[in-house]
Amino acid sequence: MSLAVLEELARRCAFGDLAALARAGHAPRTIEGTAEFGHQLLQLDAEDFGVAHPSVPRALVDRARAVRVPQEPGERHRGALGSMRAGFRLLLEVIAVHWARRELGGVVAAAHIAAEYLTVLAWEPVLGHAADPARLPDHMKVAHSRFGVVAENASCAHTRGLVSACERSLRVAGDPPEGWRNYLDRQHTTVIKALSVCAFECKSPCAVTLQVPEAPRGLLSARSRLAREYSDGAFVRLRHAAPVGHGFGVPSEEEVLDAWSRSLRSLNKHALFRDQPEGPDFPIPHLPRLFSAVAGVPLTPDTLLADTSTHLIHLLHP
Repeated sequence: MSLAVLEELARRCAFGDLAALARAGHAPRTIEGTAEFGHQLLQLDAEDFGVAHPSVPRALVDRARAVRVPQEPGERHRGALGSMRAGFRLLLEVIAVHWARRELGGVVAAAHIAAEYLTVLAWEPVLGHAADPARLPDHMKVAHSRFGVVAENASCAHTRGLVSACERSLRVAGDPPEGWRNYLDRQHTTVIKALSVCAFECKSPCAVTLQVPEAPRGLLSARSRLAREYSDGAFVRLRHAAPVGHGFGVPSEEEVLDAWSRSLRSLNKHALFRDQPEGPDFPIPHLPRLFSAVAGVPLTPDTLLADTSTHLIHLLHP
């Protein structure tokens, strides 16, 4: 295959295609490792982020490690459990790349993943981490906390399923790796939903929020409400209306932008969102602005995919 075509594939972040071509002998084998690395990033395969490969520069691996989810409870690098900010910057870049490639299914899927974890951005300034189960007990297992405790009365707004997941989150750091991974796969997003309930839905707050000083508690509530508004909006509901990957079709660009415009109308009811600076242009207008408002810090698209693409082009010119 011509060098010009391979370069264009690299510029388009067609990492999976480049890796397959390298394996088949139609592209230099020296690019295979980097192409696989880029493909994992684009697919948001966070389990393998940060795994070193001889052809991938250490700087890129280290940046990916910031988004990786620890696969054992005692790992030193906490990655996405230490902070979700790098993960949301990568999500923004992934959405932009899928949009440029006209892969609307990828856009909708990434938007849905963002909805699952957005509440963590709101809690991160309070917890000092991204709902890391290894550190959650420091905040949750305190006097007068009902987190993970079956309430003897109707004072706690958590359902039985939320209580069960929260209770496990407080002890899973002592589990073997298999139990830790099982929790992350099956219950961690349920705990995130429980944190959303604690932040602004509970009518009888316990120490989970009452131990937070008044001003940060108010911001936590406002940011969590904004995250819920996004999650319940038409943009995220596209994922449920057109199940990507099940043969029922993928929304068009016009449908995606129309759904987002309807979500924006709801988001604009929140002063926290209205008061957030505009931020950079983006294919889904104001999406970085939303993530920044929930996080309380500016979040712009990463350049990890673009930098991986640049390195691939460099490898094509030994």
